[in-house]
Amino acid sequence: MFAGPAEPGTDRTVVGENLSLPLFRTLSGVLAGHPYLKVVVDRVENTWHLLDTAAHPFHVNYIATRVLGMELAQLDAELDAFNASVYMDPARRFLLGVLSLHTDEDTEGRERTFLVLETTEADTMNGELLGFFYEFVRERVDGRFPILLKPANHGQEEELAAISELRVPRILSHELFGSRTRTPLNPGEATGRLRYFRTGAQYAAAEAGLGWADIVAMPCLPDDVPRVAGFLNTAPITPLSHTNVLASGWGIPNAIVRDLDELVEKDGLDGAWVRYRVGEEEISLERLDREPELRAPAWHQQRIRLEPPLLEDAPVLSLHRLRAADSDRYGTKAANLGELHHVLDSRTADLTAFYGRPRPPREDLYGHLATRLGLTDPTTAELRSRAADFVASTVDAPEGVALPFSLQQHFLASSPALQQGIGKLKMALELDATDVLDSLCLQLQQLIRHTPVPESVTRQIGQAFPTPPAATGRLVVRSSSNAEDLPGFSAAGVYDSVTTVRGTGELLDAVRQVWASLVSPRSVRLRHQVGISLDDTYMGVIIQEYVPAALGGVLVTCDPTRRADFRNVYLNCSPGSPEQVVDGSVLPQQYLYNVVEGGGRTVALGSWGDGLPVSTRARLADLSLTGRLLQSHFSETDVDRPLDIEWLMSERGDFRLVQIRPYAL
Repeated sequence: MFAGPAEPGTDRTVVGENLSLPLFRTLSGVLAGHPYLKVVVDRVENTWHLLDTAAHPFHVNYIATRVLGMELAQLDAELDAFNASVYMDPARRFLLGVLSLHTDEDTEGRERTFLVLETTEADTMNGELLGFFYEFVRERVDGRFPILLKPANHGQEEELAAISELRVPRILSHELFGSRTRTPLNPGEATGRLRYFRTGAQYAAAEAGLGWADIVAMPCLPDDVPRVAGFLNTAPITPLSHTNVLASGWGIPNAIVRDLDELVEKDGLDGAWVRYRVGEEEISLERLDREPELRAPAWHQQRIRLEPPLLEDAPVLSLHRLRAADSDRYGTKAANLGELHHVLDSRTADLTAFYGRPRPPREDLYGHLATRLGLTDPTTAELRSRAADFVASTVDAPEGVALPFSLQQHFLASSPALQQGIGKLKMALELDATDVLDSLCLQLQQLIRHTPVPESVTRQIGQAFPTPPAATGRLVVRSSSNAEDLPGFSAAGVYDSVTTVRGTGELLDAVRQVWASLVSPRSVRLRHQVGISLDDTYMGVIIQEYVPAALGGVLVTCDPTRRADFRNVYLNCSPGSPEQVVDGSVLPQQYLYNVVEGGGRTVALGSWGDGLPVSTRARLADLSLTGRLLQSHFSETDVDRPLDIEWLMSERGDFRLVQIRPYAL
């Protein structure tokens, strides 16, 4: 809804007419599968404009050029100020919105057609303006069609709370779209054979035979699904689930298709060759008449290059003593958390670079960032300083220690049986002996879990804690390999973490379990597919005290389903540990936060019937802005490369980031 170039064509826009269904269909376009029509209410002229969608893709261009007589060059030069005048000024002349056409069933199962009126997510209409806007439109639309107002953000929801629903009938975003039949999760296109499994048992029976040309469909795919051509889910999941992170990293299409049973039955799709497309607005499955000539997918040629691991003796270190460059000794996860400590403690990093990139026709977004941070016309130094202070006051980095690769190397070298098992696995990989690969991996994992840890290694782990582990209560032991959290290879959910550790004995068992996960059948296969040698792969370990969480989740500093959107951050959360969101054991609440113009909206309430309190949602807005600011530092040379951040809110109410990694696009 923001300004951009208009498309040429016949303009059928009308002014001042009442809206009938035939006129609606004449002027409307289609968005997310629903016909929609842009409207502009002119409060000075007491009239409205019904825009021809094909001729006027942006409200602002129409108002500037057709109503106010401006040139596009002038609008581009004044775009942010103009947007503020139509979206944020309480005394604004123009009210901008969209009418969309929807159908559902009434209480007796009969189809009902209704219209939904909404504004853009950045619009700050107060209750008075929202009421006026709704009533103005209601009076001019065919009375046979119900109209519901959909608040576009949390601010509008709060404003509407004081207005009777009899005066302004409404529907919330998650109510309107929560039961959507088809929902894109990861855009893409694939040609392959559809394999539809209605139960986990059916999938398990066929899993060994799945290959790169298969498109796997089932209610909810398991986290250990092999690399295939595409995913379909028939039950709701979130765009931030492990399987969708994998889909994003692998560049394969993924969507929720609730009516897959009907499609399969109608077109005989199960086992058939299909062309599967997932776009922002449409999801399709097209049956092919014959088996196509398929080329191996691009990821067959993908090669991930690792920096050589450094295996000389290194001390067990506290996370705050690590930096990003230490990933070759302690693993990427530990190094990123150490870098986070440095960013928060030193406050010297430039966290504004994302906002400094040109977003045509804007030269930069520094003005928007200044507004978000409560500054007026700051200098560059003042903006950077305020951004660093804001991040440091919003989040903490986790405490803990990191075990270097050298401890794993000492452990492996201590046992001839382990060395023999590693040698057999390397030989199988060199010979591409896939028939014995899984059994060799499982045997080696079993050996690692039960081989005694050398006393020298045990001593170094024990000395890392000022008090014995038994006295510190519950511990969390996490993986930190050099083959995870990498651009193009996130390894989400591939390696083990153990979150219920108590005492020295359990600690050593947990460390061995994390080491063993480096040679699980799945992790070995995934690395082998992208050219990562077993010789180059090592596992560091992070050990932390367990922090009880009141709220936890994941955010990515983009909208996963709309790749060109530079405004929004997508956030998932649920009461308790973020692991519940990551492993898909609950359906989380989902929010979008605009970190340019401001504002947030609820996408879904997940397994909970109620949304979060207003004060908590406001704090999540700060967390989202913090994620975007950290992106400027952790994205290295490409400030548009989004981050995937796991976080928790402790029972005291403070935010703690527990993992930072690239989010593959």
